[in-house]
Amino acid sequence: MSSFLPRMSVWIAALWWGSLTTVAGYVVPMLFAHLPSPAMAGNMAAKLFTAQTWVALVCGLCLLMVSRSNQPLTHVERAQAAIVYVVLGMLLALASELAVAPRIVARENLPLWHSVGVGLYIAQWLCAGLTFKKLLGRAG
Repeated sequence: MSSFLPRMSVWIAALWWGSLTTVAGYVVPMLFAHLPSPAMAGNMAAKLFTAQTWVALVCGLCLLMVSRSNQPLTHVERAQAAIVYVVLGMLLALASELAVAPRIVARENLPLWHSVGVGLYIAQWLCAGLTFKKLLGRAG
């Protein structure tokens, strides 16, 4: 059981990072390539990014629960290094969903808010990747 939780945390971090990568790197570009209009693709992309926010929040909460302090000390010490990235990634997802996405959907200063959204998404992707890397090092 002692090695189950660290391995589970690696899988959760992989899901978070992989879902971010898949949505932005493959699915959304395919929408813009294959849907009849950019407006339709943008509306569908907005829905996918909202779903991705929920994936990020659930993964983050699961990672925080798995890294709780009633585990052996070595696991807790290693998890502490990833917690900052987990919390920051969750905050970035929330900021993107609650502050940026409504402005993009409303087409309010679209170039600015799209750039801010892309920046937040990349920062979240980096947080998820760093979390994955740090947890991968502790799973062995």
